[in-house]
Amino acid sequence: MDKIRYSPDDIKEQMTYYVLNAMRSGGDPSDDELKQIIANVISDRAKDLKMSLDERRALAGIVFNSLRRLDVIEPLMEDPSVTEIMVNGPDKVFFERGGRLYRSKISFRDAKHLTTVISAFFANRNRPLNEANPIADLRLPDGSRANAVLPPVAPDGPIVTIRKFTGISHDIASLIRSGFISEECARFLSECVRNKKTVFLCGGTGSGKTTFLNCLSSFIPADERVVTIEDSAELNLAGIDNLVRMEARLPGPDGSGEVNIGMMIRAALRMRPDRIIVGEVRGAESADMIHALNTGHPGSMCTGHANSCSEMLDRLTVMVMAGSNLPYEAIVSQISMGIDVILHITRSRDGRRYVDEVCRVRRNSGQKFNTTTLFGIKKGGSNLERIADEEEIRSFQRYSYQDR
Repeated sequence: MDKIRYSPDDIKEQMTYYVLNAMRSGGDPSDDELKQIIANVISDRAKDLKMSLDERRALAGIVFNSLRRLDVIEPLMEDPSVTEIMVNGPDKVFFERGGRLYRSKISFRDAKHLTTVISAFFANRNRPLNEANPIADLRLPDGSRANAVLPPVAPDGPIVTIRKFTGISHDIASLIRSGFISEECARFLSECVRNKKTVFLCGGTGSGKTTFLNCLSSFIPADERVVTIEDSAELNLAGIDNLVRMEARLPGPDGSGEVNIGMMIRAALRMRPDRIIVGEVRGAESADMIHALNTGHPGSMCTGHANSCSEMLDRLTVMVMAGSNLPYEAIVSQISMGIDVILHITRSRDGRRYVDEVCRVRRNSGQKFNTTTLFGIKKGGSNLERIADEEEIRSFQRYSYQDR
């Protein structure tokens, strides 16, 4: 046996080298097969190392993580309290916990080590990541989403961002207790969903749009047929038997096989849905979504990125223009007929997430949207309050799809 140096990194490298040699003649093993290969190699090659059974098991886990997972940051992946991981080069690893960002003491050996780990990680899931394809996205089996960028696009070293899917399901009561939304506004929005009002949620990245969309979806009557359309499947609609879930597919290594949001919206219209729930719109597919909202699918829901409700409506108009030949005034009219309520979720500097504005969108045929703020945070305040009078709220709830 070759002499093994006793530095932990050296032992890991030596064992990884032996495992790779053992894999050469056997094709691409499954995870379970790879674990067995690693166990056999450590058993054969580490006889001269005074390691306990627990230490050998730990070494096997480290080697497996370096070959199939994310090596040194795998403990962050396995920590349920960590919601996001950000790697800005080999020695700058950050993570989010409880809405706050922290810098980890974890680091990769160098940029080459980091590049090798993330390239292998993406390659194992048939997503090319190399100099020819320096930017790649990936959805993990548990619903987490990963994005990676390699040099020269990232001049300071490889970048990896992973938004973990925690699997935690929030109900409306827990969101009220946490200060995410007021009880009165939560009651109003739940009635909007039951009464088939079309709701659009907007906010920044990581503000909690998908979490709240998931929560609002729980108020959909159980006897309806619902189609969900997402980039990455995160919605978990409980209690709906007649549920159709669709998830976008990225193009393959040869650039073919893509299935995008717009294609799925058009397919959904042929599935006889009562409601269509779109995880997020960000481009020309907005035209397909607005068309769906105006062709007999009240009570649908969708999310988008914006800094306020008014900005979202303006952005949505521009996005619809990119996918439609309609004039500006017609697009404003279509959007105002298709959306009943738009709300904005913000994320404060201290990590707190909360609804800060809920607006009614009135039917309009001009060049500007006609909105009424129903709930908001008054100047100098910190809590969501009802802005409109009670009669405005009652008249809105009496208003139905047929009254448009």
